[in-house]
Amino acid sequence: MTLTMQERARRKRALFRLRGWRALGGWLTLFLLLGLDPAQAAPQCGADHIDRHVRVRYVYDGDTVTLQDGQRLRLIGIDTPERGRDGKPDQPFALAARDAVRALLKGRSQLELRLDQTHHDHYGRLLAHAFLADGTSLSAWLLERGYGTLLIIPPDDWNAGCYAAAERHARAAGRGIWALPQYRPIASTALPHTARGYHLIKGRVIHVGNSRHSLWLDLEGKVAARIDRKDLGYFKDMDLPSLLHKEVIVRGWVHPHRDELQLRLRYATDLETVAP
Repeated sequence: MTLTMQERARRKRALFRLRGWRALGGWLTLFLLLGLDPAQAAPQCGADHIDRHVRVRYVYDGDTVTLQDGQRLRLIGIDTPERGRDGKPDQPFALAARDAVRALLKGRSQLELRLDQTHHDHYGRLLAHAFLADGTSLSAWLLERGYGTLLIIPPDDWNAGCYAAAERHARAAGRGIWALPQYRPIASTALPHTARGYHLIKGRVIHVGNSRHSLWLDLEGKVAARIDRKDLGYFKDMDLPSLLHKEVIVRGWVHPHRDELQLRLRYATDLETVAP
């Protein structure tokens, strides 16, 4: 049978459509198996360049691994639940995060590292954004599955927006730690004065004030969020005075001071406005 040029073109277009639907079907199946929403696929958070190639010898927990040369690597952008020490129990999902990284690295221990502004933390650990050979961001992969919380410590803020988006996917879907009550935002008026440690706090701003070294957001219930003046540049896209009387979500490590609870906000991702 002889086909005209128009018929050949029509069949070629149909073949491309069929291949496209097959490929799409494969991705849909993968998303459904992982419990992901295909309409809200997590960002890839790929590297713009690679500074080092390393091999992992041991996975200590979700955000810290030991390299072949004995150096410890701490991932930038994420804080996973802590393993228990000195007789204390593991935090929820601590072992799950560790085991997820172990499974991900099984048979492919090489990592590609993208360094940021700070190369080592105060514990002497190497700080870096880590990627698998296929470009998978380890921090984004863990965040999107709910194995940890977003943690941006200036000046190491490369890819901060992408990591924040990955965490939003997990929070919206209630995956991992986000299914636990202690990780849901707690009202500032309901936060007990005995509260300590990391919290997401939701409350209305009743006062925006300034001191010599900081800007303060006072929430209902005697909770005060502090932004050091040296960090204000990381909030440059936010109109902080306009937050007065608005509802916000702040995150950080809570500690008592006199008759109130305080926390420090280091980066714009530590402060979210709540839609009315």
